[in-house]
Amino acid sequence: MNDASKTGIRQVTEAPAPTPDELARVRRHRRHTLELLIVCAVGLVPWTVLLAFTLPAQYEVHQWRVTWVGFDVLLVCAMACTVLFGWRRHRAVIVAALAAAVLLVCDAWFDVSLAIGTSDVWFAAALAVFAELPLAYYLIHRVLGMISLAQWPSAKPATADSGDA
Repeated sequence: MNDASKTGIRQVTEAPAPTPDELARVRRHRRHTLELLIVCAVGLVPWTVLLAFTLPAQYEVHQWRVTWVGFDVLLVCAMACTVLFGWRRHRAVIVAALAAAVLLVCDAWFDVSLAIGTSDVWFAAALAVFAELPLAYYLIHRVLGMISLAQWPSAKPATADSGDA
């Protein structure tokens, strides 16, 4: 037995270098994704302004229980997927943890903003400050740490004489 197998550490093998065609495809998909997100973000600005001026200040909700239970089920699923993928050391843990973090931030926002003007606002704020937001921060911090370990294609296109091929 070698030292790595005695300690339970797996050796990481280096992935084969991507071909120039693969790099070009990745860059093209990245560019198209960024362009789509720019269009969506710009389009969302006037929509948000319109909602700010036209939505009623109060609204009677008909499916309150279904909405909140469904949201919490989604949050539980994201956390469970994070645990499952983390336990199995699968790289999909990054997506699951990020989804759980985003849902935690949304949960904190909705809990506090919908409790404003009621006696529940203090409990909602305490839960957000001491539980939901710190857990979301922790998950995002861990995801960024995992991402920093990954190797990514360079931003510059590979050329035949640059040695990046």
